[in-house]
Amino acid sequence: MLDFPSMSGPILRIAIPSPLRRLFDYLPPLRAEAGFIPGQRFLVPFGRSRQVGILVAIADHSEVPADKLRPALKALDREPLFDPTLMALLRWACDYYHHPPGEVFTTALPVALRQQREAGARGIEHWRLSATGRALSREEFRRAPKQLALFHLLEEYPQGVSAARLDAEFESWRPVIKRLREKGWVEVEERPCLPEPAAQPADTAPPLNPTQQQAVTAIGEHLHEFQALLIEGVTGSGKTEVYLQAIDKVLAAGCQVLVLVPEIGLTPQLLERFRHRFSLPIALLHSGLNDSERLCAWSMAREGLAPIVIGTRSAVFTPMPKLGLIIVDEEHDASFKQQEGFRYSGRDVAVVRARRHNIPIVLGSATPSLESLHNALAGRYRHLALPERAGTAVHPAIHLLDVRQQPMEEGLSAPLLKTMQRHLDAGGQVLLFLNRRGYAPTLLCHDCGSVSHCLRCDAHMTYYARSGRMRCHHCGAERPVPPQCPDCGSLDLRPVGQGTERIEQALNKLFPQTGVVRIDRDSTRRKGALDALLAEVHSGEGRILIGTQMLAKGHHFPNVTLVGILDADQGLFSVDFRAGERMAQLIVQVAGRAGRADKPGTVLIQTHVPDHPLLRLLVEQDYAHFARAALEERRAAQMPPFSHLALLRAEAVDKQAPLTFLEEARQLAEQLPHEGIWLLGPVPAPMERRAGRNRAQLLLQADDRRTLHTLLNAWAPQLEGVKSGRKVRWSLDVDPGELF
Repeated sequence: MLDFPSMSGPILRIAIPSPLRRLFDYLPPLRAEAGFIPGQRFLVPFGRSRQVGILVAIADHSEVPADKLRPALKALDREPLFDPTLMALLRWACDYYHHPPGEVFTTALPVALRQQREAGARGIEHWRLSATGRALSREEFRRAPKQLALFHLLEEYPQGVSAARLDAEFESWRPVIKRLREKGWVEVEERPCLPEPAAQPADTAPPLNPTQQQAVTAIGEHLHEFQALLIEGVTGSGKTEVYLQAIDKVLAAGCQVLVLVPEIGLTPQLLERFRHRFSLPIALLHSGLNDSERLCAWSMAREGLAPIVIGTRSAVFTPMPKLGLIIVDEEHDASFKQQEGFRYSGRDVAVVRARRHNIPIVLGSATPSLESLHNALAGRYRHLALPERAGTAVHPAIHLLDVRQQPMEEGLSAPLLKTMQRHLDAGGQVLLFLNRRGYAPTLLCHDCGSVSHCLRCDAHMTYYARSGRMRCHHCGAERPVPPQCPDCGSLDLRPVGQGTERIEQALNKLFPQTGVVRIDRDSTRRKGALDALLAEVHSGEGRILIGTQMLAKGHHFPNVTLVGILDADQGLFSVDFRAGERMAQLIVQVAGRAGRADKPGTVLIQTHVPDHPLLRLLVEQDYAHFARAALEERRAAQMPPFSHLALLRAEAVDKQAPLTFLEEARQLAEQLPHEGIWLLGPVPAPMERRAGRNRAQLLLQADDRRTLHTLLNAWAPQLEGVKSGRKVRWSLDVDPGELF
């Protein structure tokens, strides 16, 4: 143990979660062991509070006056949580996305480690009744109704129940269970956070077709050097099997694998396939885990005890000492781009991480993003195609259904209903896609024409008939359905348009003897709800599926022979230049749910614009032809990937404040070298008012990425000193995924 006097010793440069784009200098703790290493956490005084920060660098001097430097309070880790390669990646992310380093490093930590929890693979607590508790009489709880309710819940789980399940089913259970434990009626045990793998794998690797084998061979040829491979495989082509057999080679070499998926809904079935193939611990990392579960899985990965890690966006920062391969499934998905706070792209960071680790990365999709396709065509990525479906499955027949002047039954045309009945009679299942939740997009007064608006956003309130509520899908505001029109007092309020809830109700009336399953964010809120609904579908009890884009990604429904896209026109007309690309991707992904086994599939697309060139191209040719045509349009318009964007956003309660700040920001940028950079704006955001705040934006567009970042390097620090910036909440978004 060494004593460091307050005026001497090394300077610890620490990243602390704050909106300031810099590191903070501290002296070592007054009594501390020598040999600090970047990547360790420290508890430090910060203003009047204490914060947990990450040691990023050690310096021999500081620009802060010596009498202003304070010592850190203590080191929280004996060894760094991040190795040098991952530390360098995080520093790159700070620089590339021009984001405060404290928030970047904090993003890479599980929530539990953002506090003072000890790092390590601790078990997960499970609670159960003790032998004494099981023998209790109900009379013991006469004056303790909460204890009785918790007692009944524990009776349902004789083998024990996790804290996550108690969180979901019993509000404020910890004080109650503490009293039961003090009485000796409840006991707790720690179990491994990762399920025990099976002694032997349940599945063996099936034979590959030639294109699948070519892809597996290409991945395995350069396991210990960087290469980026884009696998463009039609839906049902067996991309997952390619992943599994490539992973088998990596595991045989003693390395770990990181698999990134766009959202939680895809992890259960993917995890099931992996567990059936590999008798190894598999770590899951996503926002549906509680803090202890996430910490344990993260620690197992960091200690090399989890050979396979499957996670959503933020899992890209997981420490893995033996990382040998990264796979990004559904790489085109917009969910890989973080839209708040630290606005990074999980896919793009994964490519940079693979390069720094000198390992291969696989980007897989049936509908590659135009950015990835451009990289492949330019030779930066190796492009592999899986043009045919695996096994005996064939491509579904796709038809446009012109619904102009057609009679409609709650958004369902007569030809669609007739085709549905024919497929149901033949023993198939039907999937209907509508990317709108709720009963109806809005409520209309038939007498005066006013619609139900959100009081905090420039948006309509969505009507939910089952709960009798109006909800805003942008800010989350809710209110009861008004008994009369607030403008004219009329009682004639009518739901306008269709949402999944309304379609579900219509289907129950039209097909009363057929099971209908609705899968959207509302029906899957409770933990385990999605698994239960999918089980209903796979058992055959649910013959008709209605849902949003949750159904479009990765699910395998072998008995679905008909897919109906109820409204293909939503994404055809938008202010966002990516809207057409995303609508095409969604249509192809949804269509890919049909005919995935030995039964042929059919896809019907209801539209009011059957002659739209995008739809014609998708139906008459395929996504590959559409994507190449779209790339040429982007080239002509000089939009990404043929230019590079950064978006400065600002918002405030006051309407003028964001525009004032952005105008000052523009003037600062104009004073810097900005040749080859266009400054567009400031202008109000497409949805100007959201969650009670007024929003505006300033777009920077450049032909050359380096030129753009040279400007941002000088400009971003200056923005912190703009006085009008204190009246707004502002953020800088590099490579924005959305322009609203």
